Amino acid sequence: MNRPTPYTFDLGHLLANDPNPIPRDSSEADFTSNARDAAQALINQLLTTCDVKSTTEGVHLLLPQSTTLLPREKPIPAEKAPTKWETFAKKKGIKDKQRDGKMVYNEESGEWVPKWGYKGKNKDGDSEWLVEVDKKKEDATGEIENKRADNRRERKERVRRNERKQRSNERSARKPSA
Repeated sequence: MNRPTPYTFDLGHLLANDPNPIPRDSSEADFTSNARDAAQALINQLLTTCDVKSTTEGVHLLLPQSTTLLPREKPIPAEKAPTKWETFAKKKGIKDKQRDGKMVYNEESGEWVPKWGYKGKNKDGDSEWLVEVDKKKEDATGEIENKRADNRRERKERVRRNERKQRSNERSARKPSA
């Protein structure tokens, strides 16, 4: 196994690199002998330089760190620009709250209901047949207060406002920051 240029090894990746050119008129037997020689050189290098550890499962070789950098298939993705809320929360030190889940127990009906959404806990006042009216407000303004409609209007406005802010954040995140 005398070579003009010796093998270079990367034992972390179990790689034996042969820099010598292969002649054009090589046969299948020449390739097989080259591969056998490279494998033998790699095994010899592993056994002489790596630590051998014997356990009940068998014999283990402790490989060193690899030295050859392997290329990536795709480039590393660029970091997304933080939204307005993320930058504000970081500045103020606000952390995400841990959510207990979507469902909450309703004592009156004795079953689990969603916190919000269709038949959610946040709509408790909408389905009541009797709503208490604040007499002081009615006397002061002179008009009857529709509490059920007001709650629904406020909830719808909060949803619309949240959607507007979300679209604004998405637009600002798409713009390249200078």
